[in-house]
Amino acid sequence: MSLEAVVREILTSRVYDVARETPLDVAPMLSYRLANRVLLKREDLQPIFSFKIRGAYNRIARLSDAERSRGVIAASAGNHAQGVALSAARLGIRALIVMPRTTPEIKVAAVRRHGAEVELVGDHYADAQRHAERTSSESGLVFIHPFDDPLVIAGQGTVAVELLRQCREVAAVFVPVGGGGLVAGMGAYIKALVPEIRVVGVEPIDADALARSLEAGTRVKLEGVGLFADGVAVEQVGAYTFPIAQATVDEVVRVDNDEICAAIKDVFDDTRVIMEPAGALAVAGLKRWVERNLVTGRQLAAVLSGANMNFDRLRFVAERAEIGEGREALLAVTIPERPGAFRAFCGALGPCVVTEFNYRLSSRDAAQIFVGLSTRSRQDGEAFVLKLRALGYETADLSGNEMAKLHVRHMVGGRTPHVETERVCRFEFPERPGALLQFLDALGGRWNISLFHYRNHGADFGRVLAAFEVPDGERSSFEAFLSGLGYRFQLDEGNEAYRRFLGFAPKA
Repeated sequence: MSLEAVVREILTSRVYDVARETPLDVAPMLSYRLANRVLLKREDLQPIFSFKIRGAYNRIARLSDAERSRGVIAASAGNHAQGVALSAARLGIRALIVMPRTTPEIKVAAVRRHGAEVELVGDHYADAQRHAERTSSESGLVFIHPFDDPLVIAGQGTVAVELLRQCREVAAVFVPVGGGGLVAGMGAYIKALVPEIRVVGVEPIDADALARSLEAGTRVKLEGVGLFADGVAVEQVGAYTFPIAQATVDEVVRVDNDEICAAIKDVFDDTRVIMEPAGALAVAGLKRWVERNLVTGRQLAAVLSGANMNFDRLRFVAERAEIGEGREALLAVTIPERPGAFRAFCGALGPCVVTEFNYRLSSRDAAQIFVGLSTRSRQDGEAFVLKLRALGYETADLSGNEMAKLHVRHMVGGRTPHVETERVCRFEFPERPGALLQFLDALGGRWNISLFHYRNHGADFGRVLAAFEVPDGERSSFEAFLSGLGYRFQLDEGNEAYRRFLGFAPKA
């Protein structure tokens, strides 16, 4: 599909029967902090709180009478499902939405509220998509793809039509990327009208299918994707979207979960609206791009793509936002175990704000302290580390350590002197009623569990830190056992947070 054809489809798209033209708002606080004028394209203000209504409606509105009589089917765990459901309802068409069983009830209820039927299948989006495609071929229901369809791409491209009508004088536009429908549609239109504007895709660092594909020159399928920004958790960009992206996307910026959480807070500070992780992705990318390129005095635009946030995820976002902004440092510090040492360490910190302090006696020679400190920047945190080391304290910065942030900071206890053959693993499993018990049943009882931590983060997947007593002679069979469980896992006993706070402590 040529870029000219994409633009023609965009200009003839039918989206405004259900979608609205969204404002391009200035973000005053973020603009001041970044020394650039930041504009936010407010797709969170659509009827389903997401841009997905545009592509879904444009595709369904173009169905023939025969296709309308058969109805439509889609696979989605979130915003595309709501877009298809609302579009079908407005056009009087039957809609069946296949969703993973891990989908939070709030999203299932939203789809049903728009009048669609819902079928829950599998634990992953891929399971739901396979079932939907099979049902489509068997029943005649028309499958509505979430991104890899020319009419869906064209519908999403209307975001760029509005943006350029509202403001052409932008240096760069930042667009969240999952399967590529939004960045392909917007990129094609922007490059056709104002080619000097940079089109910058933004992906999570653990779901970077477009970045890898552009580097390879062909579509790359990821072996696994990070699930925090579930709206863009796609293993492979589309066959239609990729060549358009190749021709129109100037670069892709990767960001981590902490940066996404910080961006959610940034948007809230300026709008008092809470984005979902994928919805704030473009802002996170804009911030990293500005920092990396030392850009000032420019006008930059970011698409806020969605605000369907589960309320129970806010706890996780709040915890990680300060770290993502460089406003909190997490440190592991070794202090001598003697009277007055604890007070001396606090004195060494000086007049700073302590956000967290975990300490427990673990041996008679030394103690490990997990401490959080309020900082003004990442450089501020690095200065604390250097200061403590200069005073003779063995200090490690754990601000980027996932085990520390997900598990260790929430655990009470200390290192054990009793387990010398411990293997520690991190697991992910689908989050649904009974899932934790099912996971434990899968582990079985061959190896004794010596450590276990689970915490619900309000996401579709649960995360567990577990350790097992595994004799040296059984290590290979243990790893084979893990590989056969069917759960994503990572052996991680070399992790510094584990070594300092949870691992084997030799007897004095």
